[in-house]
Amino acid sequence: MGLGLGDPPADYGPIAAVGLFVALMCVCIVVGHLLEENRWMNESTTALLIGLGTGTVILLASSGKHSHILVFSEDLFFIYLLPPIIFNAGFQVKKKQFFRNFMTITLFAVVGTLISFSIISLGALGLISRLNIGALELGDYLALGAIFSATDSVCTLQVLSQDETPFLYSLVFGEGVVNDATSVVLFNAIQNFDLGDLSTLKFFQFIGNFLYLFGASTLLGVATGLLSAYVIKKLYFGRHSTDREVAIMMLMAYLSYMLAELLDLSGILTVFFCGILMSHYTWHNVTESSRVTTKHAFATLSFISETFLFLYVGMDALDIEKWKIVSETYSPMKSIALSSVILALVLVARAAFVFPLSYLSNLTKKTPGEKISIRQQAIIWWSGLMRGAVSIALTYNKFAKSGHTQLPSNAIMITSTIIIVLFSTIVFGLLTKPLIRLLIPTRHLTREVSALSEPSSPKSSLEQVSADGPEADLENAVTIRRPPSLRMLLASPTRSVHHYWRKFDNAFMRPVFGGRGFVPFVPGSPTESSVPLLAPVSEN
Repeated sequence: MGLGLGDPPADYGPIAAVGLFVALMCVCIVVGHLLEENRWMNESTTALLIGLGTGTVILLASSGKHSHILVFSEDLFFIYLLPPIIFNAGFQVKKKQFFRNFMTITLFAVVGTLISFSIISLGALGLISRLNIGALELGDYLALGAIFSATDSVCTLQVLSQDETPFLYSLVFGEGVVNDATSVVLFNAIQNFDLGDLSTLKFFQFIGNFLYLFGASTLLGVATGLLSAYVIKKLYFGRHSTDREVAIMMLMAYLSYMLAELLDLSGILTVFFCGILMSHYTWHNVTESSRVTTKHAFATLSFISETFLFLYVGMDALDIEKWKIVSETYSPMKSIALSSVILALVLVARAAFVFPLSYLSNLTKKTPGEKISIRQQAIIWWSGLMRGAVSIALTYNKFAKSGHTQLPSNAIMITSTIIIVLFSTIVFGLLTKPLIRLLIPTRHLTREVSALSEPSSPKSSLEQVSADGPEADLENAVTIRRPPSLRMLLASPTRSVHHYWRKFDNAFMRPVFGGRGFVPFVPGSPTESSVPLLAPVSEN
């Protein structure tokens, strides 16, 4: 990672750059706090604007000589920034909402992403090729389809509220996580696929590898989460040091991501499901103080990573080298036309699968309350239009080497991606909150919260954190009616599957891996102060 500001001594360049970013992150936190009640602004937009403003000031102060304020690094993004964000999302997600809508989420994230990929790739091949921006191959157009099929789950997480709109949040964010994994898989498959030797057998091999990647990534995340629960339950580090059990949770969560990357699997899917398993089992096996510590530690790491990420993208957008190459080769209208075409394809591709797949999903729902209304479909479509650092990282991977590019056609693809990311994050991000308020008035939000309410989210008080769990699991607080017959199972499969999963979980999983109500009583153990509350739950 190249860091440099002005012409300070060699020893002080990295220190000055890191110091600037730490100061800017402090500014983002203060400004974000002051704008908390603003109906338009959100933290991602604030960080982007501050990054752009700071980069502009530095460029003006250096008379445009120093363009590399911060060189975009794929390693920094994929290895250090993305894992804590995705893990915390899985750790705090409302599991019942997520798995209740899992089939719809998978439909949107896998089938929908493939539809979006096809439309963007074909549209780029038909439209961008007419702009005469340079020699682009078929693999470049297919890569564009994968790059711009990746929605920004980080932006969506900050714009939507898990407490106000739990149904929408679970759909859009759940789709975002699996969508990112799908897009990265598609991109890597295209990079490794021989487009000059296409055949039916190769196509089915591609599909088989695709399914293997998803299954193996999910299983690795589940296995790592269960291993952490078993180790902490058996060894009980809290007897001697709460620091050790907090450390082992953090390290094993990160280890799941790195193992997935080493095995050429999807680290995003792996660390997400590892977070879900850790919140369901591991979190209940640690001491009360460690529960509070891990709760806030994971949330804080995620928040810092998100803030750093958007500052990073905002300041990298002002890399003068790429803009000079583009301005010397192409007219401004050609750059605007390219960005507009790609943005239009993103809008059309998103609509092409959200509304038809929502219709198909509604056909399987028995009650009106379970169906996705046309207003909710509009919000899902709009909220998924934002593009972020995943798109930028994949673009650099395809069109640049070591953060630099000298080919005009590659440079204009990078600058167009930056323009689309900035425009979609700022404009679409600013309009999402008002759009939700317009389409779903406050009284309906309140009704949705009461109807689908689950106890507190990660932002709850310390008392609720200690008593209710990372995402305040509803599984132990609500009694679900048993399906009296096969007809009942077919009529309400989600509730029936959940009921049988609870029986299996209570009978086999929790006695082995721990979790609420099944951790053995040991003096000073996590259950010591709450045994009276947990004892009734342990009865099957």
